[in-house]
This record gives sequence, C-alpha cells and structure tokens, in this order.
Amino acid sequence: MPIAASRTLTERSHRGHRMGTCWKRSEEGRPTDGGPESSRFPWKAFWILSALLLLAAVALGLAGHLALVGSGSESVQTVRITAPGQPGVPLNQSAVVDLQNELVTFSIASPGNQTSTVLFDVRHGLICYQPVDRDSCFLQTMEQSDYDHVGSLLKRNTRRSGNETQRRTQFLGVLAASQVDAASLEEPLWTLCQDRSVHWTRRTDGPGEQRLVYFCIDICFPSNICVSVCFYYLPE
Repeated sequence: MPIAASRTLTERSHRGHRMGTCWKRSEEGRPTDGGPESSRFPWKAFWILSALLLLAAVALGLAGHLALVGSGSESVQTVRITAPGQPGVPLNQSAVVDLQNELVTFSIASPGNQTSTVLFDVRHGLICYQPVDRDSCFLQTMEQSDYDHVGSLLKRNTRRSGNETQRRTQFLGVLAASQVDAASLEEPLWTLCQDRSVHWTRRTDGPGEQRLVYFCIDICFPSNICVSVCFYYLPE
C-alpha cells in the first residue's frame, strides 16, 4: 500500500476514535430526566417530612388534651367549712368551688343527715336555694354583699380571719305569682331544679307580724360571717 494511502487511513481512524470519545463523554454528562436515580431522593425526603409533621401534630394534640384535663381538675375543689351553727346545733357544710365556671355550691347538712343546697352562679349573678324539705327552688339576684361572701372562695382564700363569728339574718319574700318554668333555666340551675317548682324571691326587711317564716337556711363563709336566710310567702 502506498505511504499516502496508509497515512490517510490512520488519520481517519484517529479522527473516528476522537469523535467516539467525545460522543461518550457528552452522553455521560447529559442529565437524565425522570430516571430512578433523580426521582428517588425528592420522594424519600417528602415522606420523611410528612411523617415528622404528623408526629408533631399528634404530640401537640396530646399536650393540649393533657393541659385541658389538668386545668379542669385543678379548677374544681371542695372546701370544708367548719363553724358553729345555732346554739347547741353543730353546722356541717362544705363548698364545691368551680373556678372555671365561677360556681360555688354549698351543701348544708341538717341534724337528720338531709342536705340543702345553695348555688351561687357568679357569672350570671344568681343564687338558687334548694331546701331539703320542699319540692321547690328559690331564685335570688346576687347583691354586692353576696359577691363579697363568695369572693374569698373563688380567689382560693379559705383562711378564716379571727375567731369571732358574725351572724346576720336575711329575709326573702317568695313571689308565688312569678313561678318560673324550670326548662327555661340554664345549666347548672336546670340540673338542680328540673323536677321542682321554681319561684323568684326578693330581699325584704322582714315578714312582719302577720306573715309566717316557713323555713331558714344557715350558710357560713370563710370570712367568719354566717347568714341565716329565711323565707316567707308574700301576699298574692
């Protein structure tokens, strides 16, 4: 073979080898869209992030539930109040204080182990009396003195000041003509009086000699004040 022809073939083979090498390099450096290696990392990171967010949501929900349960249990407390009742008659009463709903419920036990209930609904400004020996409930609008009496309980201050107990008598006239439908009462008054007749009362100076006092309920507060609330019926 002539030298010129051999040189030409050699140059062509080297040129082809260089072109093949460049083509392989260009294919190796070209990004591949949609391949398994490119899609594996984003999807894996997505699922890991979703799992972390789910765990965080569950943890926050559980913490909120425990906080509500703890606050609810701490907001209700029972206070035992010991004070002398009428001369020769011991007074046995306790108060359940619901701080969250601003309720103070007194349970006053009679010598025969029967209990009268007095509910102070501070949020709605109402007092409800449920005497032990009657199928009735009696409502009264709270006055400033009533707010003062139960204020120490709502502030968790149950310490008695001094040893001397002040006694007061309060008369409530029953407005028989203004009977209330128990179904119209809101909680917790409805639960307390749902099977009883409900009457409004108003505070008066006294029944007078012509009227008869039907019953009294004695309540003692941590402020060393005992109030004897006496009821009588007003004329129609």
